Amino acid sequence: MPLHPLEPLTADEVREAVRLLQSSAEFTPTTRIISISLLEPAKAAVYAWPQTAKERRRAEAVIFDNARNTAANVRLNLKAERIELWERAAEGLQPTLSVDEQVECEQAVLRSEAFRDALMRHYGVSDTSLVMVDIWSAGNYGAEEERTRRLTRPLCFLRRDATDNGYAHPIEGIRPVVDLNTMEVIRVEEYGEWPLPPEDSQYFEERIPEKRTGIKTLEITQPEGPSFTLEGKQLRWQNWSLVVGFTAREGLTIHDVRYQDRDRVRPILYRGSLTEMVVPYGDPGPTQVRKNAFDVGEYGMGMCANSLKLGCDCVGHIAYLNADLCDSRGGQLKIENAICIHEEDFGILWKHTDRRHPEHPEVRRSRRLVVSSVSTVENYEYGFFWYFYQDGNIQFEIKLTGILSLGAVHDGENPKYGTVIAPLLYAPNHQHFFNMRLDFGIDGPRNTVQQIDVVVSPEGDDNPQGNAFFAQKTNLARESQACGNLNIETSRTWKIVNPNSLNRMGEPVGYKFFGGDNAVPLASPKAWWRKRAGFVDHHVWVTPFDAKERFAAGDYPNQSTGGDGLPAWIKQDRNIENEDVVFWYSFGHTHIPRPEDYPVMPTAYIGFLLKPNGFFEQNPANDVPSTSAAKSASKNACCHS
Repeated sequence: MPLHPLEPLTADEVREAVRLLQSSAEFTPTTRIISISLLEPAKAAVYAWPQTAKERRRAEAVIFDNARNTAANVRLNLKAERIELWERAAEGLQPTLSVDEQVECEQAVLRSEAFRDALMRHYGVSDTSLVMVDIWSAGNYGAEEERTRRLTRPLCFLRRDATDNGYAHPIEGIRPVVDLNTMEVIRVEEYGEWPLPPEDSQYFEERIPEKRTGIKTLEITQPEGPSFTLEGKQLRWQNWSLVVGFTAREGLTIHDVRYQDRDRVRPILYRGSLTEMVVPYGDPGPTQVRKNAFDVGEYGMGMCANSLKLGCDCVGHIAYLNADLCDSRGGQLKIENAICIHEEDFGILWKHTDRRHPEHPEVRRSRRLVVSSVSTVENYEYGFFWYFYQDGNIQFEIKLTGILSLGAVHDGENPKYGTVIAPLLYAPNHQHFFNMRLDFGIDGPRNTVQQIDVVVSPEGDDNPQGNAFFAQKTNLARESQACGNLNIETSRTWKIVNPNSLNRMGEPVGYKFFGGDNAVPLASPKAWWRKRAGFVDHHVWVTPFDAKERFAAGDYPNQSTGGDGLPAWIKQDRNIENEDVVFWYSFGHTHIPRPEDYPVMPTAYIGFLLKPNGFFEQNPANDVPSTSAAKSASKNACCHS
């Protein structure tokens, strides 16, 4: 099968891109490569593939020169072996932290005499070999140095030994500040004396002395192999087809999602990706007030991806995909098994028993295709799961786990803005906000988004019993009109329709969007992190497609002053009716920690669901055979008789 034009760059293509960058006179010994990814071709070329000529493969890179403190965007033609564009970013813009800088930052703190001196004065500790240094972005609070330097403000913890859970022992009163351009600690901020929390709390299996018993073996087998096929990054399963992508910044992406509806291959979603997230903390104390992290734009979700393991992260008959990236010096960085693909049983797909024929129940098991990736951003883990169902549903879910970001308290203190979870140890309140970019193409690129509110009819001649309600559809015509929030009182949903493609009932074909659990930002709109994360101001935004508009907080959220991304774009108030539209969804999780979240958090879940609504003529899963029919013609099966 020929290479799909949206498949991510291969390892060879990444190496060629590195070679082209390093051959340029603009590339100096102090230049770092922040990311290299596929420069996606125009939509027309993708929709015409594979009938048209093969598209030339191109790459885009973000680079940063530590000596100049400047970033640049570079476009490379891999086929022609030339640089097409080298565009310097505006002064003061800071790109994502590279994986090398994160490692080097920790070493800079550990070798700092100022840090060693503070550690000795506060805790009587001179040996830094057991100090854990978590790199935390500096953000922007209006200081001049945040505009002119590339900074981080790490959080530090003290392990008792090499595998100890260091997060149980936060070094609360000391905050080193690191200039990443010089890779030096420029100062150590001290905020007072806090005791080191005394209790150990472990999660490594070998350090758990008493493990529960009584768990019997549960095996998931597919003796005939999986029902999906994977060629390169092109995936097919149960009428679905899509391309699996991956970038250093976004992590897992999906592309060109289509459904085989009888004799038609129908496009649904052109691209789906996580564009940004932010984790703001709610404690105004001096050691906690600056804690907020834009994990996509500041750290790179793809660079933080795990190598997944069979039987642990994924169970069953698994196919894995690697991620081919590079480090900031151009060295190959291959994340083995960065993406996991498998099928899983998901309970009942549909069922009915005719009471007149109770001996003939009809029930079908639901099976779903799972495409997933997991990233670790210092203390937190985020699992990103795309689910595709036999009834045409598409679901996206984020699984939140890992370890709380902890602080110390004084004896007898009951913190107002967090929860004491162990002696002298507390977890501050915080929120997680995510933004997803859904570039729809329902039966083609020109779509309209409708806001659907369930409205109660007033009592009267048309509603004498007072029981009537109906779905009120509002076509969203301009960007300003589309900014909206979930509303439980009207069961608000959104429907993406194609007014140029009608179903047999004469209605536009469409998919309906259902938001799941969500939250609103609790910080003041004047808070610095909110200025930089304007995407949290609304749950839903709709914009016309623009290839340059990809990240909800802008291209350079690291140390930004704010105002970039969605809030800036929608000021144009462009037409979005019967256009190539992009649907942006912001969703949040408010975390008031519990003792049961420690030492490692049980998984929390958040996401959304897309359901066909007038897209098919009837239930597309009506043709799914019973489990027994799929396996054999057994008359004794419980699913069908």
